[in-house]
Amino acid sequence: MDDLRTTLATFSPEDRKDFIQFIQRQKRKQKGRMDLRLCELLLHQKEYTTPQLLAKLYPEEPNATAYYALRKRLLRHLTDYLLLRQRQHDPTAASSVRSLLTLAQYLFEAGVQRLAWNTLRKAENLARVNEQYDLLNTVYNVQIAQANSEHADPLEDIIRRRNLNKKAADEEERAGIADSLIRQRLRQARVKGRAGQAFDGILQDVLREYDLQEAFARRPAVLYRLMSIARNAMLVRRDFASFTPFVMRCYHLMEKRHGFQPAQRYYQAGLLYMIAHALYRVRRFEESVQYLGLLLAALAEEGGASYRAEWLPRYTFLLAANYAFMRRNAESIKLLEQALKPPVALSPRDQLTARLGLAFHYFAEGKFTKTNQTLINMGRSDHWCEQEMGLEWLVNKNIGEMLAQFEMGNSDLALNRLRAIERLLRERSGDAEAGPYAHVITYLDLVREIIEDPDALRHPSFMERVYQMPDLVPQQREDLQLMSFYAWLRARTLRRPYYEVLLELADVPSAAESKKPLGKA
Repeated sequence: MDDLRTTLATFSPEDRKDFIQFIQRQKRKQKGRMDLRLCELLLHQKEYTTPQLLAKLYPEEPNATAYYALRKRLLRHLTDYLLLRQRQHDPTAASSVRSLLTLAQYLFEAGVQRLAWNTLRKAENLARVNEQYDLLNTVYNVQIAQANSEHADPLEDIIRRRNLNKKAADEEERAGIADSLIRQRLRQARVKGRAGQAFDGILQDVLREYDLQEAFARRPAVLYRLMSIARNAMLVRRDFASFTPFVMRCYHLMEKRHGFQPAQRYYQAGLLYMIAHALYRVRRFEESVQYLGLLLAALAEEGGASYRAEWLPRYTFLLAANYAFMRRNAESIKLLEQALKPPVALSPRDQLTARLGLAFHYFAEGKFTKTNQTLINMGRSDHWCEQEMGLEWLVNKNIGEMLAQFEMGNSDLALNRLRAIERLLRERSGDAEAGPYAHVITYLDLVREIIEDPDALRHPSFMERVYQMPDLVPQQREDLQLMSFYAWLRARTLRRPYYEVLLELADVPSAAESKKPLGKA
């Protein structure tokens, strides 16, 4: 595998265009730029071997030495381009602080003391406002080294500010260590099958060991890190009922006591998203949408614009998911269709998430051909999806394909997809009937009976097994994704629309009930 090609392949179409323009701006005597030609070949849809690249670049006489020198030059262009892009897009202002430090050090060497000190003060202010504690420590060290200048601040003041910052920097370092330790101990606990139960004890032990109890309640960065770990632990055991009030209480306590500064907008947005997602999982859909509104408002405030590209896709996907359970599924479809309109600005992972969600919403509307077409247009192999998105995501996708094929009348194709899912689960978990995916195998057995004998739906014994299905799902794994597949099975036995049955299972009020005035039965 060509690592340079792999790196270039991570660029979006817009990034590729910018990088090619960047190369063209570099001065070269030759009219035809060889580095640009190599870049175009590496970006080509077809992956060329080294001999093929040599033949295309040097048709008269392949020159391996010149080729590898050319690769080094292209790699330098790539490094310079990424550094420049980081400088332009760095939302933490770290690159700006580093640039000011570089300028100040050059000015000191050139003897321009007054301007050098003014530049250092700008770097200090920028680093402090954006909580760049490590860089701020570097700024103070340079100030101390240049304290003999007539333009310097009083040395005692510099040392005092440096010591105050040192405490914050040390706290940041301890939070980083605690973050890694908690994750490591949770992985070890997960091997023993008790990750969720062990979380509270692990969290308290590490916070106490690294003296972070106060920082946990005072620093948005520390709170966000620890809430991320807590959320991952809750995702393992699906314990959103416990996590939801916990993260809401922590967020509002932080907001009331300290508030969120512009430099902390990323952490504020992340905490609001966690709350909205947890509320969605516990079926408090309207509250989830309210917190998504707060997330959007935070991104519109000072310091939030730089994070829109990261949080807006998640906002859109979660808003669409909520709308589906608020009888606003048509709006869900519009949201995701708009997100996927070319030129698509989503990352490959986000594109897959959007397409799978869109397929679900089409299915709920009874648009089975569109559902199938959306899943087919993923443009990724099952192996790639499993590696990048996870086994459960792949299984959900394949079950969606199976049900869509059956609804379109393609029973043979649906049965083939069912068998493929069974093979996949057995390969990944050994004894699938007794492993973590036993409930999926039970579900597939019921679907198989419907595919092979549609009259099975009329048998009382079959209906009884369908109604017992939720009891077979481990309590900690019951969630809306599993419910959506079960709703299809239940709707089949009841001969009712799938979407209506799904909403009933999610405890969503009927259309008539939702229109009743508040306070009336």
